[in-house]
Amino acid sequence: MKYREFNKNEEKVSLLGLGCMRFPKVTPDKEEIDIPRACEIIDYAYNNGVNYFDTAFPYHGGQSELVIGEALKKYPRDSFKLATKLPMWKLQKKEDVLDTFNEQLKKCQVDYFDFYLCHAMNRERMDWLEKYEVMPALCRLKEEGKIRHLGFSFHDTPDVLEELLNRYQWDFVQIQLNYLDWELQDAKRQYELIAGKGLQAVIMEPVRGGMLASLCEEADQVFKDAEPEHSVASWALRFAMSLPRVLTVLSGMSNMDQVIDNVHTASEFEPLTDEQRGVIDAALEKFKKNKTIPCTGCRYCMDCPAGVNIPKIFKIYNDYAISKNKNGFKRAYEELPESERADRCVECGACMSQCPQSLKVPERMKEIAAMAAEMN
Repeated sequence: MKYREFNKNEEKVSLLGLGCMRFPKVTPDKEEIDIPRACEIIDYAYNNGVNYFDTAFPYHGGQSELVIGEALKKYPRDSFKLATKLPMWKLQKKEDVLDTFNEQLKKCQVDYFDFYLCHAMNRERMDWLEKYEVMPALCRLKEEGKIRHLGFSFHDTPDVLEELLNRYQWDFVQIQLNYLDWELQDAKRQYELIAGKGLQAVIMEPVRGGMLASLCEEADQVFKDAEPEHSVASWALRFAMSLPRVLTVLSGMSNMDQVIDNVHTASEFEPLTDEQRGVIDAALEKFKKNKTIPCTGCRYCMDCPAGVNIPKIFKIYNDYAISKNKNGFKRAYEELPESERADRCVECGACMSQCPQSLKVPERMKEIAAMAAEMN
C-alpha cells in the first residue's frame, strides 16, 4: 500500500481509503448492512494496508458508524484513521453539536476521531456554522484531543468553496473529483483552491458511484486496448491519486472483487503519464458521444420557426445524460421560457435540413419533452 504524509507531520495515510456508504446490503432495496460481508471487506482492506475509514451519521440509515466501530475495535486504535461527519441538517440548537458528536463517539466505540468533517457543506449550510456556533464547539473538541483534524465535505460551486476556505481555519477538505467531473463540475478549480490554501484534499466519488467502472463498450475498449491487465475502474482511481495535493482517495466498495482490485491499484500506484492521460481523454470522448446527443451547438438549426431553443435544450439534456442529476436538469429546463421548450416543437422538420450532424431533431424533442413531463 502506498501512503501519503498528512501536512508533512509524518502521519501516514493510505492512498486508498475505505468509504463506508456502500457496504453490501441484505436486500438491494433496503439499507440494512450485510454485516459478515461488510466485515470481510473491512478486514481485507485493513490487513492490506488501508488505514483510512470514512463513515458518516446517515450512511446506511445510521448503521454505518455502528458497523465500522464494531469491526475496527479489535485493532489497535493508533493503527487506523477514522473519519466521520457532523450532520448539519440535524442541528436545531447549538447544543446539538456536542450531543451528536458524543453519540457518534459511542456508536463508533472510540475516544476520538482522527478526521472530523462538517457534512455536505454548501452556501446555505455555511451560515449554519455561525447560527449553531458549530466552529467554537468543534475547535474546543480539537483542543481536548477528541478531534485530531477538522475539515468539511463539499457540494457546491467553486465560488462558495473559496468563501468557505477563507472564512475559517481548516485542516483538510473532502471533494468529489474524477476525470468526468474535472471539467463537468469544475472539480479542477475546487482542487486548485484547496491546494492554493496549502491544504490536502480527501477525494470522494473517484469512480462516480460506479459509472466510471464501466462507461460504455466503446470507451471501455479504449482502456482495455491500452492496458489489458488493468480494470477500467483503476484508471479513475489513478487519475485522482496522481494529483499531488490529494491525501487519500475514498472508494465505497460493496464486494470483495472491488476491494481486491482497488487495493492492487493503490499498492502498485505510479502517477499517470501524459500518454495515459491521453487514453483517458480518448475514452471520455467515446463515452460522451455514446451517452449524449452529438449536437455541436453550431446553431445552423436556428431560428426555429416554432421558437424552440434547440441547441440549449440539447445542452441541458447532454449535461443530464452525463451527470444523471435530475434536479439539475429540472432547474435548467424550467429556466427556459415556456415558448422555447421542447414541447413547443411542431415537427416541421426545417431544422433537419440544416443540421450538419443529421440529427432527427423532432424525435429527440419529443423524447426530451416527455422526460421533462415525467420529472415534474
